[in-house]
Amino acid sequence: MSGPASGATPASDQTPILVTEDAASFREALPAGGVLLGLDLGTHTIGTAFCDAGWRFSTAGKTLPRGKFARDRAALEALVSARGARGLVIGLPLNMDGSAGPRAQATRAFARNIAAIGLPVLLWDERWSTAAATRDMIAQDMSRSKRATRVDSHAAAIILQGAIDRLAGGVL
Repeated sequence: MSGPASGATPASDQTPILVTEDAASFREALPAGGVLLGLDLGTHTIGTAFCDAGWRFSTAGKTLPRGKFARDRAALEALVSARGARGLVIGLPLNMDGSAGPRAQATRAFARNIAAIGLPVLLWDERWSTAAATRDMIAQDMSRSKRATRVDSHAAAIILQGAIDRLAGGVL
């Protein structure tokens, strides 16, 4: 899915906001550099992460409880405003064979809806992000209860790091 999202327009004007799976198109839609917000959409939570303005590293943020879309949108808008984010990177849960199942379709719908806040959105393949985050936290000897509350935000950081590595032209 690349190109403008259908029906996603910012409140201030009628220019469609980009929702894409193509990193080059996303990069073109952004000003040079800038903070990005990464999201890992779970069933019950939304993991967040931010990167620096130079797109060198990502850092896990808050794990937000998931609720009605209006509440989720308000929480994400507050994070965007607080950090001055220029774009969103949302993990796209594809099947192992690359096909899109119901969760990927729900993520695409969320992306189209959240694009109305006025920022470009990159959907980034998130296969193995939660497994990698869990493995990293186990390696740090983090307790099971702490892992349960932080895994989505750590997965968001892994998703965002993969995207910024691509956007910056490779691993720095």
